This record gives sequence, C-alpha cells and structure tokens, in this order.
Amino acid sequence: MDNCVFVLAFGLLLLGGCSARVVTVSPGPLIRVEGQPVSIRCDVIEYGGPREQDFEWMMSREPTGQKIKIISTFDAGYSHPSLSKRVASGDISVVRLQDNEAELKIAEVKPMDAGFYWCQTPSTDSVISGNYEAQVQLTVIPNTLSVLPQPPESPISEGTDLTLSCNVTRALTHPTYLSVTWSVKKGATSEDILTFGPQGEVVTGAKFARRYADGGIRLVPGRNGLFQLVISRVTTSDDGIYECNGTEWTHENGGKWIKIVESTKEMGTVAVTPTGRSLSVTASSSFSSSSLLLSPGETLTLLCSVTADNLASLALEVTWLADGREIVTMERSGVVVSNTSTSGLRRGEASLERIGAGEYRLGVRGVSGEDGGGYTCRIRAFIEKGGRSTGGGGRWHMAAEKTSSPVTVKVSEIKPSFTVNLEATMNPQMTADPTELSCHVTNITQLPPGGRLGVSWEHATIPGKRDDIQTSSVIGSLDGNGNLLPGPTYADRLKSGVLSLSRVQPNTFKLRILRTQGIDMGLYACTVSAWSITSQGDMVKTAEYKSSSLTVRWDPKHPSLNVVAKRIREASVGGATFEMSCTITTENLSEAGYSVLIQSQDSLQSNVRTIMTLSPDNVLQHGGATDPNRRDSLVLTKSGPAEFRFRLAGVQLSDRGYYWCDITAWTKQQPGQTWTKANSSESNKIHINFQENGPSFTIRMHSDTSSVYPWDTAKMKCLLGASGSSPKTDDLAYEVSWFFTRLRGGQTTTQVASVDRFGVVRKNDRNSSSDVSIERKDTHTYLLNIFGTQDSDSGEYYCMATPWYLSPSTGAWTQAVELTSNRIFLTVQFAVWDSLKLPLLYGTSASLGVGLFSLVLGLICAQCCCRNTTHTPRSRNKLMDLEMD
Repeated sequence: MDNCVFVLAFGLLLLGGCSARVVTVSPGPLIRVEGQPVSIRCDVIEYGGPREQDFEWMMSREPTGQKIKIISTFDAGYSHPSLSKRVASGDISVVRLQDNEAELKIAEVKPMDAGFYWCQTPSTDSVISGNYEAQVQLTVIPNTLSVLPQPPESPISEGTDLTLSCNVTRALTHPTYLSVTWSVKKGATSEDILTFGPQGEVVTGAKFARRYADGGIRLVPGRNGLFQLVISRVTTSDDGIYECNGTEWTHENGGKWIKIVESTKEMGTVAVTPTGRSLSVTASSSFSSSSLLLSPGETLTLLCSVTADNLASLALEVTWLADGREIVTMERSGVVVSNTSTSGLRRGEASLERIGAGEYRLGVRGVSGEDGGGYTCRIRAFIEKGGRSTGGGGRWHMAAEKTSSPVTVKVSEIKPSFTVNLEATMNPQMTADPTELSCHVTNITQLPPGGRLGVSWEHATIPGKRDDIQTSSVIGSLDGNGNLLPGPTYADRLKSGVLSLSRVQPNTFKLRILRTQGIDMGLYACTVSAWSITSQGDMVKTAEYKSSSLTVRWDPKHPSLNVVAKRIREASVGGATFEMSCTITTENLSEAGYSVLIQSQDSLQSNVRTIMTLSPDNVLQHGGATDPNRRDSLVLTKSGPAEFRFRLAGVQLSDRGYYWCDITAWTKQQPGQTWTKANSSESNKIHINFQENGPSFTIRMHSDTSSVYPWDTAKMKCLLGASGSSPKTDDLAYEVSWFFTRLRGGQTTTQVASVDRFGVVRKNDRNSSSDVSIERKDTHTYLLNIFGTQDSDSGEYYCMATPWYLSPSTGAWTQAVELTSNRIFLTVQFAVWDSLKLPLLYGTSASLGVGLFSLVLGLICAQCCCRNTTHTPRSRNKLMDLEMD
C-alpha cells in the first residue's frame, strides 16, 4: 500500500514538472503608420491557478531603458502618470478577448509610441516555470501615402475603351508595400473591379472575372506610381462612379500581410452613350430615296447607309426586307445568306455587298411584278464583350437594332386578262353519286409567250341558320408547272384518288369526286392564275381571277332495299335438291356491297338458325346450326349484281322448315376505308315440307342389375327397334350416345361415350378411374360396359340414337328423328366386410404377437434375476428386533 502511494505521488510530481507557463505576443517588429490604430495581442498557456489570467503592459523607448507602466487588467491605477489621460480618454485601452488572451489597443498611434512593449502575467502557478512576459518592438512611421486619380473621359460612346489612371506613391523609409484597387459605385452598392498588389498579384471582382479572362479588362502599370486600368468595349452597364484606392502594407515575421494605411479617392462619373442614340440607317436608290419605278427584267439596286458615333467599334448585321419578308442577310462575320425561299424570289437572285464603311448595296436582277413592294434595311449592331486580344473570340452583345424607312419599288407590268366560268358537268342526285366541275378560261389576252395557267379550288359550307358559321377551305391547286398542292383538309382524299384535280385542256380544269358525301355539299369556286417565265427561267404569278360560286346540293334521302326470295328447285322427297334465289331492288343507293344471311326455322314460332353467311367482300362462312358433315351439300353464290342463290342438296326430314335471306347493304366513302351500313331487309320465307313414308323407330334402356359393388363391371344395353317399311340390314345404321347425371332426374348431364353410324367410337374424359367400352351386339343392340366401377359412377344413365336409312325412292341416306331412351339409375354399393376384414385381421394379429412377447419376456426376467436370492429368518428375540428397528 505504501508503495502505491509513493508511485502516485511521484507521477503527480513528474506531471507537474512537465508543464511550463508560455506567454506570447504578436510577432514583430511591428510597423505602423502615424495616426492609425494599433493592436497588440498577448496570450498565456500551460499555466496553473484560476482559468482567468490578468495582464500588465509596459513599454520602453530602448531595449534596456526604463519601463513605463501602460495599463493592467486588474489594477485601475497601474498606468504611468504620463499616460493616465490617454488611458482615461480611451486612446489606450486593453480588451480581454478570452480568459487567457488580451489585446492592447492604441486608437491613434503617435511617433512617441514607438519602442519596445512588454506583456506580463502575474504568477498563479504553484511552481514557477516557463516565461511570464513577452516583448515586441513597435515602429511608427509618418503617413506618406498619396493617391492622385485622373478624371476619366465622360461621356463615352458604347463600344470604345475606357482608361482609368491612378497615381499611388509613398516615402519608402521602412520595408512597406503598396496595392491599388479600382471600384465602381452604382447607387448605394460598390463593386471591386481589380486589385493589383501588394506583392504583384492581380485579384478581380466576382462580376468582372470572366471579362478579365477574356481580355476585356487589362492592367497597364506605369512609372513613378502610375497605374492604368483599361476597360475595353464598354456598354451601358459600365455606367457609374469610379473610385481608386491606395493601400500601404507591411509583411510581419509570422507571414501575415497587415494593412497599415489606405486612401480612397473618387475618380469621377462615367456615362456611356448607348449605340442606339447615335445609330442611323437610311435606305435609298441612286434615283430617289422614297420610290423607284422599274420595268420587268431590269436590275434593282438599293443602298443602305449606316452612321454612328462608334461605328468603328461595331460589328453590323445587315438585312434587306421586302414588305417585311427577309430577302438577304450579311452576318456580322461578312457571310451573306440568301432568304429568297421565304421571300418568293429565286435563290441567288438577290445579292448584298459592302462597298465602304457603313455602306451596303442590294442588287436584284431580272425583277418582275412579284418583286414590287416596300424595301427596308435593318441593322443590328453588336459589340464584342471580350477584349481586343482575344481575336474575335469573345462574347457578343447586341447593342442596338434599327430599320430604315421603306423605299417603294414598283415594277410596271401589263397583266394578262381573261374570264373564268365554272359549271357542273356531273351533278349528284344522291349521296355516293360522282360529282364533276369544269373551270373554263375564255377571252385570254396579253398572256406573254410561254405563259401558262394554274388553278386553285375552294369549298365553302352552305350558310344555314343565323347561328351557323360559314367555313371555307382550299381543296388544292395546280401551279404554272402543273404541280399539285393539296389543301390540308383534302390531302388524304387527293392522295387516295377519291378526289382528283386535273387539267384536261390548256384552258380547262376539272374537279372530280368519285363518291360524293354529305360534307361535300356547299359552294365551289375556282381561281385561275396566269404564270410567266422570267429572264432566269423561273415561273412567277402575274395575275389571277376568281369565278363566281357554284352550289352543289341534293336532297339526301335514306337508302332502302327490298329482297324477294323465289323457289328455283323444289324438294318434294328426301334426298332431293332445294334451291332458291334472292333478288335485291334498291332506292337512293348507287354503288353498294351486300352481306347475305341464309336463315331458317322449323316453324314460324321456333328459334331462328343461321345456315350460311356471305360478307360484302365475298367471304363465305357456315353458321353454327350447320352440320359439319353436310357442308359440302350447301352452296351460296352471287349470281348477279343484285341476286344471290342458295342450294341445299340431299334434303332430309330434319331440313324441313322455312328458309329466307337477310341482306344488308354496305357503302364505302372511299377505297381502303371500312364498310358503312346503309340499310338491311329480309325476304319472304320459302317452306320445305315434303312427306317421307319411312320406317318408325323405338329405343329403350335395359340393365340386368341396377346395383354393383366397387371394381365390378356394369353392363347397360341400348335396344333399338324399327317398324313399318323396315329397310334391309345393310341399309340401316345408328348413331348412339350414352349420357350420365349424378342425380335422379338431374338436368346437368355428361356424355360418356358415342359411336357414329360408321362404327367409330369416341370416349369422353372421365373424372373416375373406371373405364368404358361400347359393343355392337347386332344391328339394333348396343352395349355399354363400365369396368372397375367406383362410387363416382353412381347415377342415372340413358342413351340417345339417330337412325339413318337408305331411302328407296331417292337412293340417298336419310336421317330420322333423334330418339331418347328411358333412364336407369346405377348404384355402386359400399362393401362393409370387404373394407373391414383386412384391418381387423391385422389388428388381431398384432395384439396376439404383443401378448406372447410380453409373457416370454417376463419368464426370462424371473429366471435370470431371482435365482441367487436367499431368505433370512426373523429372530425370535422380539426385544432385540425392536431395538434394531
């Protein structure tokens, strides 16, 4: 225990011996300017005692001279009498920054303040160790900083260069450094443009960094303290009050730059004159400045004159316009771009060239009447925001845009004259009829050699009620070269050929609609234009005349059709052929397609069956009521434009009933579109009712037993009989099917198996594990066997048969009426003894085995474990026995 106390005490003593008080002040020597504030910081670390430390400041003129007390953080009367007034006035003060840091501050330093300063901290440590004071030298130099700016030029034109000159000097008595800063003030905010120094570096303001990088701002150092800042290509955003700031710096031993004095002088206000204020654009011709009259084929020459105070600083984009449409443009790089595709002039026909400073000449060769109009010159003036040293790679700013007054250009031309007449050569009487309109041009005069005619067709709706708005649209046009230009509404119909525009003669044009629709009613007009060939071989429109409106209208009537069925071939006996025709008559229906349905019913009150269908595209299909084996006997054909024929070969008793046609008329608005229903109608009904004196048939179901055990075989017979004129055995056949339902008299039946009249057996999928087979015992007896019966086979069974016999009168196989037998309920009994005998036998055997095994095991244990056991008789001495107990 004593050893542990010794080690702990030694450790604490060693730890206390490692810490030592350290007092530091600002690194020196300190160089400050007379009249400027001075602050000297002092801090202490690794000290003992309370957290908050006190500080005392002293100074001396010489390193070893007498120290004068300046100020203390804990003693208000610490100051020397010579400094007490300055301390009381606040010129000299001490500010505690932290518990271990304080700052000595002199508001306006004087030359007499130069000397050596000591910061001392009274000891609060238990052991004196380290330093308790630190010294720094303060040098006070006179304020010799001089800032003399030169007033900038103002006002200055946009796009020119602005030079800001500022002279910054100081008397070099100690190692100090200078920096100069230019700034611009707009309103209450000031932004630094560029700072140079104190060590020769350049720092730009955030808003001027890119401009300086582009060369738009550059620094030009001069001699004897002259510094110049050049701002290239100024814009109106450079307006403001510019200032120049000079700063003197000192570099202390700690590697820190200290600003010791600065001076800011206002250079003056700079106002940038916008380019648009002096920019002027004039368009003129060599003959007149307001109008010009030319003859066809001559060359148009116009001059665009541009003047501006800062013209040399501008990059111009020159564009000539005719009636507001751009003709040709010279970009600021000098590249000429022709816009004749949008102005209506031939590409390359207009030219533009620069013939002098601010002078641009437009030339249009081979003018025609289309070239007349008001010509204006538009100028866009650009200023490059980058410097001149960037070689034109700077950013461009559009300074102004102006357009000249128009020069009216007239081309004297004799227009062709003609008369336009519109007539209907085919007038529709109903919907879907064709329409044809002819536009005739007569009395043609003054059409130049090689001139041609073009046409434009228009359609307008017929004005109806007062609230209806009449709409008009262009159908299409043919120009002088015969090119078809479809209107947006009729483009699809013109492309499909349903609607066509054509020139049948040099002076006759036609509009044809193959199938006129209700939307085609309205007012039609044609406008014929005259085209002439210019000296460059181009077709230009010289005149156009419009015809009077022509009304196309008819009384739209609902289409109707009537269908008449006629018997062509009579079916008087079974096996004969039945044939009928259906003829269509229509009203208010021109071209149409027809779909045909052959329908029948056993009686007028029974359900309607569809035998066959024929679509308007002549696609034949059989109805659901048609026996697939008899489809070859059914024929439906189109025997005429409006006639259809139906033929049924080998009629049977089941075919007796009423037959008729259900026909629907369909129309198409144009080729390729879907069919549209117009109307439908049914024909009269034709009756097939022949009598066949054939045999009569009977059917019944028989089974030897109605109850079987599981896995037994159940046998059920379907007995058929024929009476009357019974045919021979080879002339008789049956189709037999067996059906099954789980409940007695149930409606939900399942087909078990079937055999057709050709002997082909078909078995249906079963849910039971049992199997079935069909035997034909003789001509009239069929046997159904169910092998391996299960409980799921219990239920009601019956058979259905369709007799077929060979008719002696026609020699054809005839189908008799379908027969249904009586029903037999089959029960699959549950065998109790068979299901329990094996479990009982296994249980009894297991019980006897376990009992015998237990008896034998007991005897063995008794013989082996109890053989050596001896009996000790009880003592006769009862008292001893009790004591032992």
